[in-house]
Amino acid sequence: MTPSEKVYASLRTAVLRGEFQPRQALKPQELATAHGVSLAVAREALLRLVGEGLADRLPNRGFAVPAASAERWQQIAEARSIVEPGALRLSITRGDLEWEAAVRAAYHRLAGTPHFEREGDNHLSDAWSEAHRLFHRTLLSACGNDVLLETFDRLWTASELTRRWSLHGDPSRDAAAEHQALEDAALSRDGDRAAELLRRHVLRTAEALTNP
Repeated sequence: MTPSEKVYASLRTAVLRGEFQPRQALKPQELATAHGVSLAVAREALLRLVGEGLADRLPNRGFAVPAASAERWQQIAEARSIVEPGALRLSITRGDLEWEAAVRAAYHRLAGTPHFEREGDNHLSDAWSEAHRLFHRTLLSACGNDVLLETFDRLWTASELTRRWSLHGDPSRDAAAEHQALEDAALSRDGDRAAELLRRHVLRTAEALTNP
């Protein structure tokens, strides 16, 4: 792993875990000093974060952690609710037996992974968050369109950042049942039902996070 990759990985983890506050400045020279690397290496790592939506590049002001606002979350959720159901329809049409097996495995992993590392934790565990991402991405993985998958990756990272920052939720919601219904519809090759379930799943998450 190169110095730039190490700094990037460290900063990415720190941002997702909330070690930096929304809108907090990410100063390249300070980060370079803290990580024992050159200014160029620190800036390269920050630019990678910008590319993922985990940092904003500010004209003449350097870099900062993105804002965490209801408006930002709603815009991300709206984009996801348009992009992902269409990609899922393609995936259901084009997916083969290997895709079906991958979806089953990803769902099994998600269902068996605890949400939190310890009882009383406020933030979702890295293990559950990764299992959650993998399940959703696997559903779309057979769509055959790299542009759609790249768009999913960027939107997912942006939504994951907002999700981890938020302490709100909907206690009446059964997210596990929603994921199981998604798996069932996808493997039953019911594109219309699966797309609608996914659209509602994304939008309901947005409602839970912006209407405490």
